[in-house]
Amino acid sequence: MGWFGDNGMLLGLAMLDGLSYAAAVFMVAVGLNLVFGVMRVLNVAHGSLYAIGGYAAASLSLFLIARGMPPWLSIPSLVVSSAIVGAILGPPIERLLRSVSGQEEVLQLLVTFALFMILEDLQKLVWGVQPVVSDAPVKLLGTIDVPFGGDAIPFTAYQLFLLPGVALVTLIGLAWFLRRTLAGRMIVAVTVDREAARAMGINAGRVMLLTFTAGAALAALGGALASPTTSLVPGIGASTIVLSFAVVATAGLGQIEGAALTALMIGLGRSLAVYFAPEFEVVVPYFIMVSVLLVRPQGLFAVPETRRI
Repeated sequence: MGWFGDNGMLLGLAMLDGLSYAAAVFMVAVGLNLVFGVMRVLNVAHGSLYAIGGYAAASLSLFLIARGMPPWLSIPSLVVSSAIVGAILGPPIERLLRSVSGQEEVLQLLVTFALFMILEDLQKLVWGVQPVVSDAPVKLLGTIDVPFGGDAIPFTAYQLFLLPGVALVTLIGLAWFLRRTLAGRMIVAVTVDREAARAMGINAGRVMLLTFTAGAALAALGGALASPTTSLVPGIGASTIVLSFAVVATAGLGQIEGAALTALMIGLGRSLAVYFAPEFEVVVPYFIMVSVLLVRPQGLFAVPETRRI
């Protein structure tokens, strides 16, 4: 054994697991951030899109394998299934949430929570309550020995490269899109001041629809990417959306790069707790959030905004 012995192996595994877990949570959190920025609605049902994306990806992968298709098709099917979920569920949910945009926060919370319960029952109706597992992408890519402290830690190549890689591409792509393209600047304009954006001729309704659909697809993609590494069971969306809220609140609303860093903090903190102090697994993410908010109530990376009267 290396310089840490058994504890070194556990530390290495915790860091690798935390990285892959943070990548999946980031996908949901960044979609939640986009939706809130444009619509000013904190969508509780966003976690259900994560779960449905996972179920859809697993179902499509199992369907392809059952039909004798090449196993490598299970990897692009993760993206295809999440795009389908976003395209089908995004527009009708956006229409519903647009009707409560600008209303009291309590009404928004009740509507999105009711929608969350409906989507949870829809999952049970379509996929039942038994665990759904499809690990074809993980088996296809195999494992790799990761050097750590003189030891070699066996870890799945899927969790080491593909999952964090997609999250990194999403982060860089979103940052470039919002800052360097006309469509991205239109989204930023609607986010900052919807009335002024409309006065400049921007179709705010279309921007909200496209942004929400993209956010829904990102949440579904997070679930799709996580599906090969876990058993999909009822309630998986609830735990994910709560952690995503913690990421968004810790980073500050509207912060994309900040959401990535806080997702990494919370993912690593949770993973370290799982390996070294399992009794604190549930507490650690929220301890990090509370510790940050006590010092910076607006979030770790948010900047104070001028209040419009």
